[in-house]
Amino acid sequence: MKDKIIEAIETIRPALQSHGGDVEFVDFDDGIVQVRLQGACGGCPSAQMTLRTVVENAIRQKVPDIKGVESV
Repeated sequence: MKDKIIEAIETIRPALQSHGGDVEFVDFDDGIVQVRLQGACGGCPSAQMTLRTVVENAIRQKVPDIKGVESV
């Protein structure tokens, strides 16, 4: 499952990087995916929206059984 999560993250990284940000996979435990928003994404006022609408949706397409995604 971890491989599918990382694969999903890799599909959205170019879009985030084009805006000066990035996302890094940290861990997957008890249905929760932990990621670290970096660069411009780390301090962006819209970071939570990006986390939910971009990162979580991309991961759910590959791994629909996750409970959620959180930034650490």
